[in-house]
Amino acid sequence: MADFQQHEPIATLHRLSDRPVDSLAAELVEYSQRRPIALIIPALFSELAGPALDRIVDEISRISYLNEVIVGIDQASEQEFAEAKRFFDRLPQRTRLLWNDGPRMRSIDETLADRVLAPSEPGKGRNVWYCLGYFLASGRCETLALHDADIVTYDQGILARLLYPILHPTFGYSFSKGYYFRAGEGPTANINGRVVRLLVAPLLGALRTTLGDHDYLRYLAAFRYPLAGEFAMQLDMTRSIRIPSDWGLEIGVLSEVYRIYQGRRICQVDICDRYDHKHQNLSVADPQAGLHKMSRDIAKAIYRKLAIDGMTLTAETFRTVKAVYYRNALDLVSHYRNDATFNGFDFDLHAEETAVEVFSAAIMEAGHDFLNDPMNTPFIPNWSRVQSAVPDVLERLYDAVELDNA
Repeated sequence: MADFQQHEPIATLHRLSDRPVDSLAAELVEYSQRRPIALIIPALFSELAGPALDRIVDEISRISYLNEVIVGIDQASEQEFAEAKRFFDRLPQRTRLLWNDGPRMRSIDETLADRVLAPSEPGKGRNVWYCLGYFLASGRCETLALHDADIVTYDQGILARLLYPILHPTFGYSFSKGYYFRAGEGPTANINGRVVRLLVAPLLGALRTTLGDHDYLRYLAAFRYPLAGEFAMQLDMTRSIRIPSDWGLEIGVLSEVYRIYQGRRICQVDICDRYDHKHQNLSVADPQAGLHKMSRDIAKAIYRKLAIDGMTLTAETFRTVKAVYYRNALDLVSHYRNDATFNGFDFDLHAEETAVEVFSAAIMEAGHDFLNDPMNTPFIPNWSRVQSAVPDVLERLYDAVELDNA
């Protein structure tokens, strides 16, 4: 059973009872009449053959409060995009697929690149950014939810709980973030979520010990699962939010939300009992791949935000942070081992401590990258700026998606 502890400076909505999803959905149907809802799903074409997406589409097809579904498809040929359209054709909601590698979308991307406004690298951030652009261009909805395409344990309750806080007429939230615990299934299941457990949590603790209890660090530490890919927001945020193009997407989004709202209209919500998805390799030897690169990008995202807020960061700072982090992380490994054993999960102590060593190196690598190029930013310009530079860009984006879906 969940506890009811609140974590300043954001609100936490717990699952203190087994309220039926149908009860939440009935209210959402009513609320969606006044504030229509769109769902964004960024996906790779390869995920159509994965273990999760077929179930996700089946679940979504039974959701009556959704007005529009926007799916960004990456790494698809023309034939594969046609297959993707057939795959999603069973959805009863108005559904549009963005063929991000198609000639129409590429033409728009080239126009924006000529003005240094296009995403700098491919990936989930770029996919989400173009989906946000289509959401604005479509103009049919006022509320937006986003989740990944690889959630093996997906059910309708995830979306209902994610949306409810920002649609309820008296709550006053404009952004909600999902949280959960990540674990596998079966007799040899183990606890997952290594990057949150073994990087983000002890790194935030190390930064607070080294730099003091900065408001931004306290804000990030309040999130129970800051790297969750599930969030919902109101229309007013979608024009001004900047989307990172690297692995720092989730931390970058939280940083942008903090910049806009400072915690007053932000909540996190317990969206499911257990969450499982596809897993990235640790990539011990290659800092440009897997969780090794992800951890570097996340650390850099945090460093950049601290610098923007006026914090001075030096090589000595990063050496101290790494030392404190390493001790914090090893202590946490011991706690996680005991917790896993108590709950009957497998626990690989060697793998956990190997991850800590990789993340420890990534903290220093990220600091080195930051000091070598402190002006570098992976943020894609927000859509307000893009429209200012290319006034017809949303119309072009809308037409391109409509033609691709015809």
